[in-house]
Amino acid sequence: MHRFAPVNETVLDRQTGLMWTKDASLFDFSATWNEALARIQEINRAALYGYRNWKLPNRNELFSLISHHTVNPSLAPGNPFVNVFKSYYWTSSTCVRLPDQAWYIHLGGARVFKGMKYDSYMVWPVRTGEGDNKSRLFCTGQKNCFDENGSVIDCHNTGQDGEIQAGVQFSTDRFTEDKFTICDNDTGLRWLRNANVPKNTMDWNSAFHFISRMNSETAYGYNDWRVPNILELENLTDLSQYSPALPDDHVFKDVQEFYWSSSTSMYDKSYAWVLYMVDGAVGVGYKPLSEFYLWPVRGK
Repeated sequence: MHRFAPVNETVLDRQTGLMWTKDASLFDFSATWNEALARIQEINRAALYGYRNWKLPNRNELFSLISHHTVNPSLAPGNPFVNVFKSYYWTSSTCVRLPDQAWYIHLGGARVFKGMKYDSYMVWPVRTGEGDNKSRLFCTGQKNCFDENGSVIDCHNTGQDGEIQAGVQFSTDRFTEDKFTICDNDTGLRWLRNANVPKNTMDWNSAFHFISRMNSETAYGYNDWRVPNILELENLTDLSQYSPALPDDHVFKDVQEFYWSSSTSMYDKSYAWVLYMVDGAVGVGYKPLSEFYLWPVRGK
C-alpha cells in the first residue's frame, strides 16, 4: 500500500493519519508567524476543500514528512505534493527557551531550527483525519501559548500547538529503568541511563568505533548497541522543556548539549545530523571534528 493517497486537492498520509493540501505553496507568499496562524483561520472560515479544521502543523507533524535520504525537497520519493518551496516552513510550535521564536523546518534540506516570529516563512496547512486516520504521531509536549514577544497568553482560538496539543499522549509510565539502561516503553528503544558514557566529545567515526567496542565487550549485558539515527534522537525531545529538551520526569543522567546521529546529511555527506539537546534543534555536524557526544541506543 502506498503511503500517500491523493484525494482531489488533498493528500492523506496513511503512515501518520494526517491530511495535507496537495499544493505545498497554497499561499503564494511567505508570512510572519501570526500571519500564518491567521491564514489558517481564514481557510477554515471558507471551509477549504470542505473542511474547517485545518491547522498550522506542529513540529512533529511537519517533521513527519521529512526524508533524510533526499534533498530539494527533503520529502519521501514518489510523494504527490506540488509546489514545494525548498526553504523554510513555519510550525505552530514555539521554542520555549526563546519564546519570541517559533520552530520552522527547511524542506530543501531538513534542518529544524527556530526563528523570530516576525520573520516570514511559508505555510502548509494540515488536518487530522477521522476514524482510522487519526494521528499516530506523538504530541510535542507543548501546553502553553505565546504571543510574538514571547509572553504566555490564553490559548483559546490561537491555533497554536499549545492549544491543539495534537498527537498521541506519552504514557505516564513511559520510562522503565534498571541499573544501567532505561527503556522508552512508547518507542521500544533502550537507552543508556548515563547519557555521557564516553565522557568526551568525539568525531563521527570514533562514535562507531566506540559502539563496536561496546558490542565486542557485551557492554551492560548487550551486544547490539548502535549510534541512534536522527529520528530516534528527535523522538526523545519534549518541546515544553529545555536544557535539556527532555520530559521533565526523565531519569537520564549527565545529559549533554548535543549528540551525533548515525544519519548522514545528503546535502553534504561529510556532515551528519545532530540533535541539540538544549532546546531540540536538529542540525548537522562536520564528521571529522570532535565536537559532539554519543548516546548509545538499542532496540527495534
